[in-house]
Amino acid sequence: MKKAEKGTPGYLDYKKKVEIIRTVIYFGIVAAVFFLGYFQTGTRLNLLTVIAILGCLPAGKALVGVIARFPYRSIGQDMAEEIENKTKHLTVCYDMVITSEDKIMPVDCIVISGGNIFGYTHYKKVDLKMVSDHIKTMLKQNGYTGLAVRVLNEYKPFITRAEGLDNIAAVEKADTKEREEGIRGIILNISM
Repeated sequence: MKKAEKGTPGYLDYKKKVEIIRTVIYFGIVAAVFFLGYFQTGTRLNLLTVIAILGCLPAGKALVGVIARFPYRSIGQDMAEEIENKTKHLTVCYDMVITSEDKIMPVDCIVISGGNIFGYTHYKKVDLKMVSDHIKTMLKQNGYTGLAVRVLNEYKPFITRAEGLDNIAAVEKADTKEREEGIRGIILNISM
């Protein structure tokens, strides 16, 4: 299993596999400790039962990670390659599940060019205004103001805008990479 960094294509699928493996191992250890104590003493009333019960805490936390990520999948490899080919001068991040106090909002891809941030999600149930406003609010709290944030749930308009932003960035050649990487970092921080 090849490791995928946060913000790269395939990250959600990679994290899902890692969380499932971690959960199985944790619960396996808990069961092994419990049965070891039971077979040694002949009763469940022993110290290893207490240790097994306490071991359920990290195992349960790992299970919550699996349950939270399970409904979401990574962006398709062909779609990621198309976006990458059309956005050579932009800062791009993939496979995000943006979290707020109220909602979990999956976003397949976000492109950043100067003060423009465009996102794409194939999930039709995502409240596009809410995710755009949440990203804008979190960026504003971290000192990034004057940004236009828009998330779309249709691929054609998204890729057209991303290609247009790339053409503008290629002509302007403004040195905004450092600022864009800062914005990307904040977006990835509010994503699981």
